[in-house]
Amino acid sequence: MSGARPLPEAAMSGTTAPDWRQRFGPAAWHRLPREARDTLFLLGTIAWGVMPHLLHLPAWCTVLALALLAWRGRLAVLGAPLPPRWSLLALLAVAMGLTFWSHGTLVGKDAGVTMLVVLMSLKTLELRARRDATVVFFLGFFLVLTQLLYSQALLIALWILASVWALLTALVLAHMPVGRPPLALAARHAARTALLGLPLMAVLFVLFPRIGPLWGLPEDALGRTGLSGSMRLGAVAELASDDTVALRVRFFGPPPRPDQLYFRGPVLGSFDGREWTRLVPTFGVAQRPRAEPRIFGAGLRYEITVEPSRMPVLPLLELTPDAPGMAPVFATYGAAMRPDGQWQLDRPLSDRIRAEATAFLAHQHGPRQPVIGLRDYVELPPGFNPRTLAWAAALRQRPEMRTADARTLARAVVQHIAQAGFRYTMVPGTYGRDAVDEFWFDRKAGFCEHFSAAFVVVMRALDVPARIVTGYQGADPDPVDGYIIVRNLHAHAWAEVWQPGEGGLRGDPTAAVDPERVAASRNLLPVPGAVTSAMRAISPELAARLRQAWEALDNRWNQWVLNYSRDRQFSLLEWLGWKAPGAGDVARLLLGALCAAALTGAAWAAWDRRRQDPWQRLQRRVRERLAVHGVEVAPHDPPRRRAERVRAVLGPRGEPLAVPLVALYGPRYGSPEGRGRGPRDWWRGFRRLQPA
Repeated sequence: MSGARPLPEAAMSGTTAPDWRQRFGPAAWHRLPREARDTLFLLGTIAWGVMPHLLHLPAWCTVLALALLAWRGRLAVLGAPLPPRWSLLALLAVAMGLTFWSHGTLVGKDAGVTMLVVLMSLKTLELRARRDATVVFFLGFFLVLTQLLYSQALLIALWILASVWALLTALVLAHMPVGRPPLALAARHAARTALLGLPLMAVLFVLFPRIGPLWGLPEDALGRTGLSGSMRLGAVAELASDDTVALRVRFFGPPPRPDQLYFRGPVLGSFDGREWTRLVPTFGVAQRPRAEPRIFGAGLRYEITVEPSRMPVLPLLELTPDAPGMAPVFATYGAAMRPDGQWQLDRPLSDRIRAEATAFLAHQHGPRQPVIGLRDYVELPPGFNPRTLAWAAALRQRPEMRTADARTLARAVVQHIAQAGFRYTMVPGTYGRDAVDEFWFDRKAGFCEHFSAAFVVVMRALDVPARIVTGYQGADPDPVDGYIIVRNLHAHAWAEVWQPGEGGLRGDPTAAVDPERVAASRNLLPVPGAVTSAMRAISPELAARLRQAWEALDNRWNQWVLNYSRDRQFSLLEWLGWKAPGAGDVARLLLGALCAAALTGAAWAAWDRRRQDPWQRLQRRVRERLAVHGVEVAPHDPPRRRAERVRAVLGPRGEPLAVPLVALYGPRYGSPEGRGRGPRDWWRGFRRLQPA
């Protein structure tokens, strides 16, 4: 056969090619010496604990840590000696220099975590005694704890739980120096130990004092948000694919329609031709327009949970008045309504907060009568967008528009947008210097910020005070666990014009070209990737249900664990019977719980002190049973020696005792003999043994 492929050289010589499963599979793992196996497990545990930090570590630190762990694993497999101490000191000096180069300091959170990862990796190359292993264990637990400085999300908590379990398993293995106990046995023992400490941990979580900002250290999700203190054309469109949760809302009653869900964020009134920013008033305080909220009808009570945003802005449902019993109240933040209607926090939002408030969908705000400070909202930068200004001047010259009010002019501009062929898209491209001109006359394609910016420029050119309001509009169609979810992709920009006798009027020109964006919260989404497309093709309903279930679980975690605040702690004490509890009551209850736990532990230790080692108790009972049949063995004789004595004294009749006796050698000393047998087989052998 001329087309036949030649046989491998190993087959021609009569041998078989190396089996990768034998070289790297479970069989190879069992062939490793006890020390090498335990070391590799510890290194894998350390690598697992380091992985969440990779997003925050410099690239050189990641490469160095992985290289050091791989080096230590190779030394363990080969049984080679550890490197000299001077080489480790040299690596430490280099790492300190790189840390200072990366962070500009050797102290602080980021630099400290970087050095901790380096020290952990270097310490594995000093595992010469149990003392070194103990240092590694404590460094490992501390490294796991530092992950909470970056995030306390549910996935991170599950990751930390697995890391702690693995570290406890390695710790148990280090205290089982005799024989070769299986990893499963050590893992079960570690899990049992952790479960014994779980009640105490729960008590500490419930009763430990909540100390304000200390609980706001993590920066979950890096504080991503659809809101910003400024807006340039295209900025909101960049967030259209960010489906992370921005806030959750639960209504105490029927929820409003999607087109009524406007969450007011930063108000932008200053325009330099390229970017919209917060207005810096040019008039005195007495001459500036004020919020002056006026509410009508019944209020809508709601509970809002806002994710970290790193901005001192609180996006509340329009209109939430700044009045007692209606405004949100936070234990660690101060919140107040600014004159432009934006809710301001006293510092950037660095942790998740929750509060109840009342909104009035029927409302008015802003001055009813003209004030000189409104002139700030008609200013336009000179030399920009001349064609748009000319178009606005031509509109004003129409006979029916010369005396028209702000409402009529706004309606005419929106009508032009609806009829002039404008298109709503999240990929409008890059605009030049006169972006509004280019959008209004040439491309006629843009996202919500393009429509709102052009609308405000035209209204100001018509001498009507106007500004841009950014925030969120709409929500997911289906509530999850009773909460309506507002995502960053719901970030939106709309306009606000001033009408004499009424105040500020909301105008959303985006609705003129895509009504479903506002009426049904329909968002434009980018083309999904291959994995997302495949999942949707298989079962979009299943994917949606799984996502909702996970978000409901994540919300429970946020509400009941991360948001367990001082107020909730006091509410729990009230439920337990305390009247008007305070911090002193919490401290006394915590001290009493710790004393009770200490007494329980002391009683357990006193009782357990009288117990014998189960192995010694088993060997004593074996000697007593053997003595009944005339087989005398010494207390120090190992199981194999005792089996030889049984065969010498009882002959073939004692074989049911000898075989399981040798099997007892395996669990204690790591011998493969009698694998699968244990103490139960020994007692069965006694029952089968016939008297002489």
